[in-house]
Amino acid sequence: MYFSAPKFTKLNLFKIKNYIISSIIKQRIKRINAATRNPIQCQKNVLKSLIQKCLNTNFGEEHSFDRITNYKSFKNQVRVRTYEELEPYISKAKKGLENVLWPGETIYFAKSSGTTNSKSKFIPVTKESLNDCHFKAGKDMLSFYENNFPKTNIYNGKGIMLGGTISTLKNKNYISGDLSAILLKEFPFWVSHHRVPDIKTALMKDWEKKLDAIANQSIKENITNLTGVPSWMLILLKRVLVLSGKDNISEVWPNLELYMHGGVNFNPYREQFKKLIPSKKMNYLEGYNASEGFFAIQDKNNSDELLLLLDHGIFYEFIPIHKYRQNKLDTINLSEVELHKSYALVITTNGGLWRYLIGDVVQFTNLFPFRIKIIGRTKSCINSFGEELMVHNTDTAIKECCRKYNCSINEYTVAPLLRDEVSGVHQWLIEFTKKPRCLKLFMKELDNQIKKINSDYEAKRQHNLVLRLPELILIENNEFYIWLKKNNRLGGQYKIPRLSEKRKIVEEIISIKRSFQQKK
Repeated sequence: MYFSAPKFTKLNLFKIKNYIISSIIKQRIKRINAATRNPIQCQKNVLKSLIQKCLNTNFGEEHSFDRITNYKSFKNQVRVRTYEELEPYISKAKKGLENVLWPGETIYFAKSSGTTNSKSKFIPVTKESLNDCHFKAGKDMLSFYENNFPKTNIYNGKGIMLGGTISTLKNKNYISGDLSAILLKEFPFWVSHHRVPDIKTALMKDWEKKLDAIANQSIKENITNLTGVPSWMLILLKRVLVLSGKDNISEVWPNLELYMHGGVNFNPYREQFKKLIPSKKMNYLEGYNASEGFFAIQDKNNSDELLLLLDHGIFYEFIPIHKYRQNKLDTINLSEVELHKSYALVITTNGGLWRYLIGDVVQFTNLFPFRIKIIGRTKSCINSFGEELMVHNTDTAIKECCRKYNCSINEYTVAPLLRDEVSGVHQWLIEFTKKPRCLKLFMKELDNQIKKINSDYEAKRQHNLVLRLPELILIENNEFYIWLKKNNRLGGQYKIPRLSEKRKIVEEIISIKRSFQQKK
């Protein structure tokens, strides 16, 4: 009796590959669960490991790491630092000196301008932070998706990953660029095999040409997943529609099922993505990742909570926001946090950042396991009139107004303006993708929504004595994009700052708007 060998068709090979990768990725869930079951001990182990690893570094010797035995002594030996205060050590590492903040030589530095500081920041990226934090968290993100959607077929196609640029400078001992570009350059082969575009295109410096090239490369591929910052992903998807002549993205890529995003609040963009990708099988997954590390992932479907990652080489501390505002940088660890209170985040990482004040503000929505929401930036807020306006407030208000008035926005930014000696106004620069029928009603509703969620703002708005009704400046000629281009901020990780107490950015964008008006 003869048995015919199975036919290894392309479909069968895809199924086999999907099964193998799926099985490997799912193993991470067990390790994640182990960390969440013993969170405090897990964090103690992380801190101990980081201290032991860096005993003989310059930073470790200067701060007597050999005398650190617990969290209390760690706080006593090492003070909380901003980037500017840590920069002298980073500068030494950039010169090629070894064992400065982390053992050995640090080759990569993620360049980040931030959203509130024009000076470029160079965040050290070590082999450990790549492998044990960023790549590990990337696999965790897929494992959560697998756990929520076990019938996924994302590995049967390719994914589009939007990355920035990278540069190797002559007479320099380091390589700098966007974190996304560093990740693309160092991805394992199996990730690169499933990625679009090719590495040469992915690292192009001209973003306008790069987006066209990515669109052209990806149209004929079987794209199943997308990764990137929402504002830039929207630009790419719209170019794909223009080049393909299709009505929506589902017609271009019928097997598209997942968009992994982070960097900004997704709510203002959600309706635009649903319109571009009108597929019932489309899913969205958020990650809290930055140049400094990958901190949290959305582990539950249809939730805006993010599970804090505890075993990725990052030790977390928190400063109650009211103390931070008073310049009291006394931290607490994970065992002391409380629900729904705002904290400035402090991190110690396997990239060599020690008690680093990253600038983000978070709230805990759950304590077992630890889940968080990002509610703003320590500097990205408006408190010119005592209103304590946070990004979380404005994003929530925008979302509700767009839902009520059946409209959508592309970008917005807000800054205060003093109208007389005692009162002022918030100026909103908004770029709509679909305008509301009545802009005045939209702004009144926006004001009401913020009053509902921010009692300080509501108090300052009473009788228009301190704050007047917010003003709208309509952005209609791509002024946000032009501002990004003029300031060399075109790229996957750059975005328009949402809130700022200073008017520099707002005035520059208004100036661009005036130049269009003068041409008419």
